Amino acid sequence: MSSIAGQAPNIGLRATASPIDAAKARTRLVAIDALRGLVMLFMLVDHVRETWFLHLQVTDPVDANTTDPGLFFTRLLSTFCAPTFVALTGLSAWLYGQSHSKGEVSEFLLKRGLFLIFLEFTVVGYAWPTQAPAFPPTAIWLQVIWAIGISMIALAALLHLPRPAQFAVGLAIVCLHNLLDPIKLTADQPGYALWAILHQRSLIEFGGTAIKTTYPVLPWIGVILLGYACGPWFAKGSDPERRIKRLVITGLSLVIGFIVIRYLNAYGDKPWFIAETPLRTVMSFLALTKYPPSLLFLMPTVGTGCLLLALFETYQDSKLMPHLALLGGAPMFYYVLHLYTLKVIYNIALVLYGPTKGTVFGVDHLRWVWIWVFILIPVLYFPTRWFAQLKQRRKDIWWLKYL
Repeated sequence: MSSIAGQAPNIGLRATASPIDAAKARTRLVAIDALRGLVMLFMLVDHVRETWFLHLQVTDPVDANTTDPGLFFTRLLSTFCAPTFVALTGLSAWLYGQSHSKGEVSEFLLKRGLFLIFLEFTVVGYAWPTQAPAFPPTAIWLQVIWAIGISMIALAALLHLPRPAQFAVGLAIVCLHNLLDPIKLTADQPGYALWAILHQRSLIEFGGTAIKTTYPVLPWIGVILLGYACGPWFAKGSDPERRIKRLVITGLSLVIGFIVIRYLNAYGDKPWFIAETPLRTVMSFLALTKYPPSLLFLMPTVGTGCLLLALFETYQDSKLMPHLALLGGAPMFYYVLHLYTLKVIYNIALVLYGPTKGTVFGVDHLRWVWIWVFILIPVLYFPTRWFAQLKQRRKDIWWLKYL
């Protein structure tokens, strides 16, 4: 996804660094890329689900009364992805700034943000299974790549604030944006398009193309800013034990805070309810709003990301870590590759079997989602590993850093 994120392993490993500092840098950066790699795998699960269950799309938040529990928890797994990735993008921007001026980091973020927006309207926009190769397209979904791009552009300006102000602005956005939920504009009102981009998931008609603001960007700007503000925890030569302690405290505080605020049913998302069965009640408690991400959506997902990052750094010698780190080392390449792989597979199935679920091809059992996930992991892993290693070897090829 973010090209800054993909560059993190190269930051700070200078020939002049002491062996101890170099070892510390490798540990913290492998953990970051490994967590990003885990996000890639969870994202694959969700996109395989979307591919085979186009006929059975879940609502936002997922309906705890009607959704099959297996489908609910498969979807729930993916909620961890976007908040963690956006926070890591902010963190990686700070790491990039350890060897560059703030002006250079701002320029980098601006260029990469514009590049991601361009990809959303072109390469990524045509990657979804049912999107026809028409130009201009009849519909455009502004999704996670768009949101990251806009967030990077916003961070290009906000990183010049003092660090306390970065925390204050980031926390204010994340914690208070749900106060804006009652503001609903219609297409004939002034500021409708801007509000749809910032906070109201809606539809913008533009020259015969329907632009759907799937990912309103305001809360994501808060998340990327908080990720950037936490960057000094990962500074060169910083104490890993202190960093891990901070991550654990932050993660546990966010998860426990979520449970308390959610139980009170007073703020931060749509109310939960007591259902006919304990399982449905738990599902109601966990059914949170992603578009835009509510406070209660962000607290447990970012909190879990902090806990996993602490875990990955603690066990960075595990045999699994390098493989996950390779997946996280070329996130944009992986993202485009997995989307077009799924598009090809879906269209082959559609040609062979026809539309089995109304106008689309679909399957009856959730197990096919998991079967295809385990088939595709090695299919996607080896090209991504090759590309991540190519990026490491060929620093002279400037355009590789965009992927």
